Amino acid sequence: MNHGIHTIDTGFVRPQFDAAYLIVENGRGAFVDCGANHAVPRLLQALQEAGLTPAQVDWLMLTHVHLDHAGGAGELMARLPNARLLAHPRGARHMIDPSQLWAGASAVYGETVMEATYGKLRPVPAGRVVEAVDGQVVTLAGRPLRCLDTPGHARHHLCFYDEQSGICFTGDTFGLSYRVFDTAQGSFVLPTTSPVQFDPQALHASICRLTALKPSAVCVTHYGPLTQVEPLAAALHEQIDAMTAIAQTAQQENAAPAPRHERIKTALTDFYTARLTTHGWRGDRATLEKWLGMDIELNAQGLGVWLNGLKRRAA
Repeated sequence: MNHGIHTIDTGFVRPQFDAAYLIVENGRGAFVDCGANHAVPRLLQALQEAGLTPAQVDWLMLTHVHLDHAGGAGELMARLPNARLLAHPRGARHMIDPSQLWAGASAVYGETVMEATYGKLRPVPAGRVVEAVDGQVVTLAGRPLRCLDTPGHARHHLCFYDEQSGICFTGDTFGLSYRVFDTAQGSFVLPTTSPVQFDPQALHASICRLTALKPSAVCVTHYGPLTQVEPLAAALHEQIDAMTAIAQTAQQENAAPAPRHERIKTALTDFYTARLTTHGWRGDRATLEKWLGMDIELNAQGLGVWLNGLKRRAA
């Protein structure tokens, strides 16, 4: 895969965990996602290696405003004098005023952890922010990039379809795929149901919408380009159904001694262990937990929020 597309490791958490992308066309550039503040030097270095200056960047395109994707947007935009930031209408306001993003995450993790992990969030001037509607096409030196409203992971999620290359930038809609789990069978993918807006039916529909484009590859944020699109999509659909079933089973086991959250985490770990074994991965359970522990925790949290929403709607 080339097509003027560069994968940038943002350095968030660990190597090959969090990617941003740079698209280059006729001396102009567009970033897709940007990681946290600490990634900005890496993004500027990638720009230089691609033969561009910051003034030649036209767009910072955000799949969504979760901080591992967009936390460094303000700092990056301050260094890109001619760029505009493209975001979903539900997310754009949080780039202009990131105080709610910061407050919500700080309530969970604490100010000290937030500053060490993400750095302070810098606002983006409102005049530089463009709200992208579904189906809108923006251009990079004449190269059409189509915006697709793809909820399921988050209600403010966009994917970007590069019509020239046939490649789709999918953020978290097409799940997570870490290179450590690659085997002779190819890539391993799993959905991300992290809190607080997981919606399984919307996610199924968004994945179907992406596969209907028959993309030559999908570029996921966690981590890198994937080319086995149709079989990976089928695996995502299977797992979404299995993971929601795991959550519902945990909800029904009210008499179980362990808290619901812990039951979901244990069942998810068992589930991923079995799928990875079938996939030909030969690591043990402890190694799996090393690589997927944070994702299992977040997926369990998101499934719990989803269960609570079902309960409220049934009341």
